Amino acid sequence: MESFSTVIRTASHQQHVAAETSSFMSDLLGGRLGVAAYARYTEQLWFVYEALESAAGRLAADPVAGPFVRSELLRLPALERDLAHLRGPRWRSRASALPATEAYADRVRECAERWPGGYVAHHYTRYLGDLSGGQIIRDRAEKTWGFARKGDGVRFYVFEDIANPAAFKRSYREHLDAVDADELERQRIVAECKRAFALSTAVFEALGEEFARSA
Repeated sequence: MESFSTVIRTASHQQHVAAETSSFMSDLLGGRLGVAAYARYTEQLWFVYEALESAAGRLAADPVAGPFVRSELLRLPALERDLAHLRGPRWRSRASALPATEAYADRVRECAERWPGGYVAHHYTRYLGDLSGGQIIRDRAEKTWGFARKGDGVRFYVFEDIANPAAFKRSYREHLDAVDADELERQRIVAECKRAFALSTAVFEALGEEFARSA
């Protein structure tokens, strides 16, 4: 019998690939877009992670979501430092969420308030992605726009408190496998993972329209 983490990974693979291979991300990582597009993308991430992490404290004691709430994963302080570097100290007063980003953040908040299993789905798609493919983005960003290695501008992708990412991801997947949920609830969580990737892809599409070949 397949583990739950394997079921999630397999079932959401197609949506995951669609998100990673969006034209915006391809152009961004291919160096065909300027640093302004990277800064705008980082700004959108802030709205999503604000929704994820503002609920973390409240969910820490929840039997389903609690095991996933880990302080070493928190990204907001790093994102804010990156945005200060990219946009200047007053970045917050000028920050704006795209409608697709608002929809994504609203769904995260809705799950955080009403459905811990759904929150886990969003948590998984974001943080395990950051620990994996996010490292490719960091490397490309450093090379393309000259950021200091693991420094301001790419700190979002640097997990200073996770010494062994591979071991951490294994542990995370073990928590997924141990989620106390019946088959129907597990199917709902899998569906929410797919929805999370679709929401992320919608943000990429909106960014793609905003930066339509500004290269």
